[in-house]
Amino acid sequence: MSPIEAAADDLHDLAALWSVGEVRAHDVVEAACAALVAGLDSPTLRILAGCTRTEAEYEVPGLLPAALDELGLVLHHRDDADGREAVVRVLARGLLVGRLTPRELASRVHQRFGHQLPLAERLAELDDEYDVVEYGDRTPAQLDAEVTAEAGRLAHGGPDRRRSPQ
Repeated sequence: MSPIEAAADDLHDLAALWSVGEVRAHDVVEAACAALVAGLDSPTLRILAGCTRTEAEYEVPGLLPAALDELGLVLHHRDDADGREAVVRVLARGLLVGRLTPRELASRVHQRFGHQLPLAERLAELDDEYDVVEYGDRTPAQLDAEVTAEAGRLAHGGPDRRRSPQ
């Protein structure tokens, strides 16, 4: 994967997390800056990258959709099923690269989506198991291994991040 493709993926992932309140607007601005440094470019991406921390909260909601559109990337919305699934996949990749522990992944997915998202149902169930691990017949290490395996399954599936040509 080229640095530009990696930057596009990172920006897309952060946009998905932002759309559900998992990250702050200034995190999106930082990702826009990193994308520019990597060689990704569009007029609105430049404006987005130039936002201050204070401006970010007000500017990101208007600028991010346009920047992603110019780059041919999809912005999922909070109530969009594909968007919820995209967030689960981003969080799963976070576990695989060491940004989250298995328990954190299961907990965040469960808190965000409950048992309402079929794709993430197993993670919600595993979060429930963590809560009663001292009463069950499984160890935390066994739960960690199962969450990690589930994250691996989730991280590599899903819809394409790029819009289909019109």
